[in-house]
Amino acid sequence: MESLLSLSFDYLSSFDGGKIRKGLRQLEGLLAQICLSRSSNTSAADKRRSVVASPTKEQTPKQLASLKDDPAFREFFKLQEGFEWNGIQSEWPSKIIYANELTPSGYSTDRMLGKTAREGKQSDADGQNDLLIVATLDLLQGILLIHPPSRSLFAREIYMNLLLDLLDPLNCPAIQSSTLLTLVTTLLSHPLNTRTFETLDGLLTVTSLFKSRSTSREVKMKLVEFLYFYLMPETPNSSALSAPSTAVLQRSPSKHAFSRSVNSFGGGGGGEDEDTKTTEEKQSLLGKYLNNVEDLVEDLRESAPFGAALA
Repeated sequence: MESLLSLSFDYLSSFDGGKIRKGLRQLEGLLAQICLSRSSNTSAADKRRSVVASPTKEQTPKQLASLKDDPAFREFFKLQEGFEWNGIQSEWPSKIIYANELTPSGYSTDRMLGKTAREGKQSDADGQNDLLIVATLDLLQGILLIHPPSRSLFAREIYMNLLLDLLDPLNCPAIQSSTLLTLVTTLLSHPLNTRTFETLDGLLTVTSLFKSRSTSREVKMKLVEFLYFYLMPETPNSSALSAPSTAVLQRSPSKHAFSRSVNSFGGGGGGEDEDTKTTEEKQSLLGKYLNNVEDLVEDLRESAPFGAALA
């Protein structure tokens, strides 16, 4: 597995779009092998090929309870505990997202964060880069779900800014939607990450995108879903680390250069005494940027979209 991860990371660290796509497929295949079941009569050769191939329609998700006994899952989880093989701490996600020199068609592009070129025209390269960014976000979601301890990295501003910058109104709806889903994954059971999100004007970013007339209907629906999720009350994270109008306010892009981290998981500070917030406290914060938040809270109490009614 180390060899496959090494090869995938080498491809993903390239500025060539073809190599990046190959690396994404390889890593996707590895996660599929861990998370999806296949028929018992699959040959050994087919199993080896499935590691670098896209998931097939015949494969079904494994039961979560069975993963802990899966050797491939245990090996992947163990490798994610270290710096060298962790898919979040490695540089490839930022190289794809902050793609100043990405060359999917063999030439340099004039773009950053998936934006169109300065002259306002959409090129083929822009579209290809958008697809690479969406695929990268999908993989990040998978890694964060398989290895929850990696979520603690998003308590640090450099990692959280990576996602908030992608919620720029100039990005395509697909990137915005995938970013919101990835953001939810990073905040799951990690109140400290939510505090970082708030400190970095995450609420301003999300509500500004919601108010913008240029934001698509689909993205606005995702934003409402995110706000429902945000308004849920929090509990301290005690187990994640031990588990195997058109004129609206805008947040300034971080323009941070993404670099390798020298700290281990949880380096963003905090610990056992995490600062948690109630729904009422979050409602007060969100009310600074959005009207009628009380309607969202009331709807959350009545509909219980996440399976648990608010008190």
